[in-house]
Order: sequence, then structure tokens, then C-alpha cells
Amino acid sequence: MSDDFAHLDATALAELVRSGEVSPVELAEAAIARVETLNPEINAVIHELFEEGRAAAAGELPDGPFKGVPFLFKDIGAGLAGQPFHLGSRVLKDIDFRLPLDTYLGQRFRDAGFVTIGKTNVPEFGILPTTEPVAYGPSKNPWDTTRSTGGSSGGSAAAVASGMVAVAHANDGGGSIRIPAAANGLVGLKPTRQRTSEGPLVGDNLSGLTAELVVAKSVRDTASILEAVHGPAPGDPYVAPAPSRPYTDELEADPKGLRIGLMTQQVIPNDVDPAVVAAATRTGELLESLGHSVEQIEPGEFANFDGAFDTFMVRWMAGQAALATRISALAGRELGPDDFEPVTWALIEGGRGKTAADYLLAVGHHQVISRAVAGWYEGGHDLLLTPTLGELPPPLGTFDADPGGDPIEPMRRAQLTGGFCGPFNVTGQPAISLPLAESEDGLPIGVQLAAAFGREDLLIAVAAQLERAQPWAERRPPVFAATPA
Repeated sequence: MSDDFAHLDATALAELVRSGEVSPVELAEAAIARVETLNPEINAVIHELFEEGRAAAAGELPDGPFKGVPFLFKDIGAGLAGQPFHLGSRVLKDIDFRLPLDTYLGQRFRDAGFVTIGKTNVPEFGILPTTEPVAYGPSKNPWDTTRSTGGSSGGSAAAVASGMVAVAHANDGGGSIRIPAAANGLVGLKPTRQRTSEGPLVGDNLSGLTAELVVAKSVRDTASILEAVHGPAPGDPYVAPAPSRPYTDELEADPKGLRIGLMTQQVIPNDVDPAVVAAATRTGELLESLGHSVEQIEPGEFANFDGAFDTFMVRWMAGQAALATRISALAGRELGPDDFEPVTWALIEGGRGKTAADYLLAVGHHQVISRAVAGWYEGGHDLLLTPTLGELPPPLGTFDADPGGDPIEPMRRAQLTGGFCGPFNVTGQPAISLPLAESEDGLPIGVQLAAAFGREDLLIAVAAQLERAQPWAERRPPVFAATPA
């Protein structure tokens, strides 16, 4: 039976526990065995929390919707007290820093019934759209182990895609849920800004660029988990508007007549791969067949993003500089270039060179863009359809810094990968990547839908509609935990 577990989503696993067909201990042991078998090839899980998971599975679990389902935390963001928290950093790895408390989202994952068995690999500080930290080595894509898993939730995505677990924690500051979801053939929803709490250690990270949830196999898992963990926590600086009904109610909805814009070029121009353009175009045709109106638009019709990369970099640099200062305090010493990867150190130095005025001007610029994007939706559009990535999953090493070259160049290169994703971190709107296509070589291609602020309900309804029309549940990467029964 244990091999069969790898093919099921988290909702199906939870039902097995509720019905008494399997126990949480059986699920935990099977998942641990899969991690032990697959991880040497994939390098998705960097902290084994097997004994913690076994103890939780054998104890009194909360009676949540995912009671007994094995789970992995990403090594950035949410987590539980005592767990390693290294952020892809050699400094934090060397001092073996651990979370001093449960985060609010960590508590909610636990209250939902999930059993944590490990933590997953991330790029240093979650900076790049690939997961190749010096501290822990590269994660490898189970669809093609010479290619990137995406980032920064690449370890989580590789673990789910290969069948180690059905679902794993992820977060997103410039595409870090959606990029790995697309690269690994998964569902990845970046919620509306502050839909899930980042407290108590964080208020609104980078003034609201980041959001947290999961990467998953199915839309129903995504909706059910969002339903279980969303909502404000004490001290949150602001909150997203409450949904009108449970997100799970949207799974059976059958929306018609939506007005959808199809944008196949990035707001900051790049040479987008024709394969991902074709995938988004075909999805537009599928949406039309389902009763919606789809019209091609150019980036300038959506909003003016001139200068957005430069102002994004101001905010991004400031965040890395602040984080480095905190880590220096934890390490008890001044940190320098030898403590960080070249791109990280360049961002830290860049952030230290910016002024408070620079930061506020950058946030203000993004708020102007956010109003323009909100106006596009208010003008009668319901959704924007794009490719998720500007390219197929790139080879490992693509984002390596060139010795002696510009250490910021990997960030510029990242625009092609994440150029369809980053705008919705700037605006705070929800966006979802769906595994609706594949390349001629069998690599997954994600397609993104973005909705107006607070409209995860609409994204879930349309995503479920697309999943029914063009299912992906039976697709398996070459590196997978089991063969179909």
C-alpha cells in the first residue's frame, strides 16, 4: 500500500486516515521511506525531522482537515519551534540556528493536522529563481535532473513532484511559489498580500512583497489548505479582505462569461520562449470553449511597469541588507563577503548604499503601479492569463555568478524566468500557476492566472474548471516514488 500513497493528493490521504484505512504512523513511515529513497538523487529535503514526525504521528494529532498527512516546511518563512532555520545560509548552518517559537502559519499547518517530517532546500535568502545554494547543494528537477527546480521553493516542489509528500510549504516574494510549481508540474497559488499571516517574527516582509502557502498536486488541496490557514493573527499590520464563503465551495463552481486578458509578453521585455507562449494561447482557447471571453492584450494595455525592476531591486536589496544585519547579530560577529554567495553580498552592499528615501520612493512607485493594475480589473476584466515562466526550466548552473563579472547579473537573468510572476508581488494580487502543458521533450509548462485583489475565490473556481477539463493527475516525472498500480 505504501507505494500507492505517492500517487494520492493530500485530500485523499486525509480521507484514508478519517476512514480508518490507514494510520498517521503508516503514512509517516511510508513518506520517510520515500524521502530516504529519492532524496540522494533529488536533494530536496535538507533537514530530516523523522523522529519529530514519528512522535507526532503516534500522538494526539489535532482533528484538522489534513489529520495525519505528512508535510515538509520550506527552510524560509513559516515553521515550528526548535526546527532548523538556515535560509540557505552557510552562517546559519554553521551555528545551527533554530526557530525560537512557532510562527502563526506554522501553528495553523499543525492545527490542520499535518505531520512534519522535514524541511526543504532553498537558495540563499530565497533570492534566485533556482535552488542551488552553496550551503546545501542544488536541488534537481525530477522531470530532468540536469535542470533547475525553480526557486525559491524549489526543494518543496521537487519533493512533491517526485512523490515524497503530497504537499509542502512554500512562499513567494517574486514568483517563488509559482516558478517552482511551473518547473515541476504542480499547482502553486500565491495568495493576496496578507491573506496568510507572516507573524509573529515578521509583519509584512519587504513591505508586502511576500506571501506564503504551499505547492500541491491538485486544486482541491490548494483550496482546502488555504481555507484552513488563511486569516489574520494578532498584531498583523493589515489584513486581506475576507472571502464571502469558504474557498472549498468554489471547487464545484462552474463560472461562465468571464472576461480574460491573454498577455504572452512580459511587462519588462524579454525573449519569451515560443513553447510557453503556445501553452498560454492553447489555455486561452480552452477557456473560450468553457464559455469565457479571451482577448489578446499587450503589456502596455495592462499597466505601465517602466522602472519597476529598478525599484523592485531597491526593495529587494534593502531586505537582504536588513536580513544580513540580523544574521550578524545571531552569529555574534561582523559578516563579510566570504560569508555569502556573490549575488547575496552584492545585494547586501547595494541595500546598505540605499537611503530611507530611496526605499519609500520605490514602495510609492509600486503603489502607483498597483493602482493602475487595479484599474484594469475595475475596467471590466476578471482575469489575466499568461505563461508562468518565460522559458522552460533552465539548466542547473544558469544563475551562477561569473567570476570577475557583475555579481548582480543573475538577478537580471532572473527576469526572463520570473517576469510574468513578479508583477503580482508588486501589486499584492493573487495568482496561480497550473500544470496545463508540457514541452516536446516532456518538461512541464505552467500557465498563470491572476485575479483582482482578494479574489482567490475566482482563481480557485476557474482553476478547478480547467483541471476538470484537462486533468494532470496522472502525469509522472521520470524520478518518482512508485510506478502506478
